[in-house]
Amino acid sequence: MNFYVCIVILTVLLMIAMTLHVFRYSGFTKNQKTWYILTFLSIMVCSLAEYAVHCGYYDKSFKFILTVLTVIQFSLAPLLGVLFIGALGLKHQKKIAIGFIGINLFVEILSAPFGWIFYYTDEGYFRGEYFTIYMVFYFISLLYLIICMVIVGKKFSHRDMPTIIMVLVILVAGIIPMSFYRINVTYMAIAISSSVCYIYYNDLVQQDIQVAFTINQKRISSMQEHIISGLANLIENRDMETGEHITRTSRYVKTLAELARKEGLYVDKINDEFIDHLFVLAPLHDIGKILVSDTILKKPGKLTSEEYEEMKKHAALGGSVVREVLNGITDEEYLSFAEDIATYHHERWDGSGYPKGLKGEEIPLSARIMAIADVFDALISERCYKKAYPAEEAFKIISEESGSHFDSKLVDIFLKNKDLFL
Repeated sequence: MNFYVCIVILTVLLMIAMTLHVFRYSGFTKNQKTWYILTFLSIMVCSLAEYAVHCGYYDKSFKFILTVLTVIQFSLAPLLGVLFIGALGLKHQKKIAIGFIGINLFVEILSAPFGWIFYYTDEGYFRGEYFTIYMVFYFISLLYLIICMVIVGKKFSHRDMPTIIMVLVILVAGIIPMSFYRINVTYMAIAISSSVCYIYYNDLVQQDIQVAFTINQKRISSMQEHIISGLANLIENRDMETGEHITRTSRYVKTLAELARKEGLYVDKINDEFIDHLFVLAPLHDIGKILVSDTILKKPGKLTSEEYEEMKKHAALGGSVVREVLNGITDEEYLSFAEDIATYHHERWDGSGYPKGLKGEEIPLSARIMAIADVFDALISERCYKKAYPAEEAFKIISEESGSHFDSKLVDIFLKNKDLFL
């Protein structure tokens, strides 16, 4: 009997724990919380009623009270499946639950005085001649539960059927013993089954949320890439040379960043995400040029000081364009990364660059890498205002500008791997 007391206590404690979890969990709607709490409280009531009947301390003077408790228990027990399915979100459960409890309660109250389903004698509790009625209610409830769980399971399109079947097996294994055997640990089994089902289905919901989030992130990433590609094409349509330039510089920055990481340089900043961002966003480094007049952008000769000042504005304008276009479709980290490349790729290590005159490591690492790739490709490319430099001469110029224009550490790696940039 002490063992049975422990079983009842454990059942009640488990249901209290589950109820508290439902109260505290923010992922459920108010309606879902109500259904779950009703389910767990009903299991507690049935378990305590079962204990009161079979505790071994029967006194015939409590016959009426025990009869009332048994009527409540027998009315609630077949309802557990309906309550649980309501918690899982199937519609119209409120009407079905009222129908179940109404029919069960009516039959139990009607049968109680005649002992058709159960009765008490001086010796205690006994099953009635028509106890099968109660078993039929249980089977109907169980069948309804199985059908509904399959229906609900189909909502979770990203979870395989074996998991759904496993949940059903656990629940059925917890309920069937009550229909066939007089086992006083039945409600403990039901409590465990309900808890496991709750955990599994909560996991299904979370996995579907995660899958939906992942799909949404991919959609956003695709949108970002299309926007970046579209903006890059705008530049290319302005100047075919610049269009080829952005393709080559994307490859250069990725290669240089990978080499830097391999050499152990700036490993606190250069990771896979940094390299991916750098490669994808490099085409936006000259996006500000779409706001520069064709007269200046395509001038065949040297720019005047006034024209040069206008040209320099493309850096700050590029940062503004990037932020305006990408704002709202990406996170701040990604947005800032793109803005840094567009705004600061003309800053110089010695502080004499533009638009803000940043110096040394004040310049974002992405922009420092972009600066080397941008200048190198500009040197080896033919433009409307100049002939292309031979590659070796371009490497020499980059070397001479190390520590003044460029980050010397990055230049060292760049020059050590010349063949990768040809």
